[in-house]
Amino acid sequence: MSTVHALFTRTAARTPQADFLFTETVTGQAYGIEAGAIGWAQAAAQVEPLRQAYAAAGYGHGHRVGLLLENRPSFFLHWFALNAQGASVVPIHADLRAAELRYLIEHSEIALAVTLPSHQHALQAASAEAGSRLSTWAVDAARSFAMPVGTPPSPPGAAPRADTPIGEDTECALLYTSGTTGRPKGCVLANRYFLDAGRWYAQLGHLCTVRPDRERVITPLPLTHMNAMAFSTMVVLTAGGCLIQLDRFHPASWWRSVRESRATIVHYLGVMPAMLLSAPPSAGDREHSVRIGFGAGVDRKLHAVFEARFGFPLLEAWAMTESGSAACVMAHREPRHVGTGCFGRADAAAMQWRLVDDAGIDVATSQPGELWVRASGTDPRRGFFSGYLKDQAATEEAWAGGWFHTGDIARADGEGNLYFVDRKKNVIRRSGENISAVEVESVLNQHPLVQASAVAATPDAMRGDEVLACIVTRQPLPPGEREAAARALVEHALAQLSYFKAPGYVAFVDALPLTPSQKIQRGELKAMALQLPGQPHCIDTRALKRRPAA
Repeated sequence: MSTVHALFTRTAARTPQADFLFTETVTGQAYGIEAGAIGWAQAAAQVEPLRQAYAAAGYGHGHRVGLLLENRPSFFLHWFALNAQGASVVPIHADLRAAELRYLIEHSEIALAVTLPSHQHALQAASAEAGSRLSTWAVDAARSFAMPVGTPPSPPGAAPRADTPIGEDTECALLYTSGTTGRPKGCVLANRYFLDAGRWYAQLGHLCTVRPDRERVITPLPLTHMNAMAFSTMVVLTAGGCLIQLDRFHPASWWRSVRESRATIVHYLGVMPAMLLSAPPSAGDREHSVRIGFGAGVDRKLHAVFEARFGFPLLEAWAMTESGSAACVMAHREPRHVGTGCFGRADAAAMQWRLVDDAGIDVATSQPGELWVRASGTDPRRGFFSGYLKDQAATEEAWAGGWFHTGDIARADGEGNLYFVDRKKNVIRRSGENISAVEVESVLNQHPLVQASAVAATPDAMRGDEVLACIVTRQPLPPGEREAAARALVEHALAQLSYFKAPGYVAFVDALPLTPSQKIQRGELKAMALQLPGQPHCIDTRALKRRPAA
């Protein structure tokens, strides 16, 4: 198969009566659409008229089309129809605001935005501010397929690459990085990127064996995220089965959705396992059909606890939007070293890796270093993203020396197992000591007061950086109790961490800055950390940090 559409068409022809998409009750209610299954043949019968409509309007190879359709079934139909024409899709998150929409429209140069009616005005206003010739095409939000009203407006110009064959190297999608530390970059992703992801996942084996035409994969992650678009979707297109795409993560109704949809594989990120564990144990905790969880970021101290309670393994993986499956590593073989941050061993036949210091020198075993990766073989970039849109300099900088510089700090043991430490930009340097924000957050999150935490550096005149922790408490905290609560949190950290890693400031906040995929918005957090010291809800706890007596 050379395109995503071709793969979808082949699987639909092979299993026409099987379920392709399943909308469970909670998502159906959230979107105001009918719950239930959509078969492969039924979906294919909707894709072809859409393809014809786009072709008649003049959309083709080289055009980009924005999709602001949330996680609805219609997203897939438009994606496949446009992919058949050689057009690239640009998923647009529904939570983007005016400045973010303006940047995306201007930077991506989308010719059309297919959107829900409720977002049409915002898109048009952002387009006008950007000086763009963007057209919008509204869908009928009340229908399961959310089909458009009328026909698509024609693009402002002919397809830029109309004479170029459509194939594996054709741009399939433009996904924007989450922008946790800066302005989002547009990652150009070819058909090959998505096809490789589906093949990689379907052939993993061991604990992550995918049974052809039998798996039902449930994910609450947004279709603006590579996990949902490239992994959960593509494994279903490759191996058959059913995709259960939720509107978002609902902790209170998660298990009801899992049971109703008969899910066998769940996708997770970040705080999801912790939120599920926060509910009281129930006799029904193991009343489900789930075999495995695929994801990343489970709190190390909760990893084994989750598996023991709910009865299936959480298989931690590492990947980036830029790497796709070309340099994806997963802990899907035993021993998994649960609770250590281990994300498995790389397949040497597929990828190579190095851990290096700031000078690019390989670090010793067990020492942390930045993870550099590349594909094995003659083409180190095979299967990776095609580059950052309109930023060749950033692309080449990321690939300096023939290796992709991930910006992630990891360490390796003597057997080649890789362990995640933190993002390079999240490392706090206090008095010459390197401190991982993720490590401190993991400890703070174990305290019964804490619902969520985020740690960043704040300037310190003597030590360079000091550790500042933003805390969202489980229950509202009266101002008069902040000092005692901050002391309790620092004492909790001191009992488990080196003294210099404990928070020097504890700020009680209503919410953490998060990306649409529920990652901490590190850039915004760093800006907050500069302003918080000295404010009434930020407690100075530096005096509690004492080097232990010899």
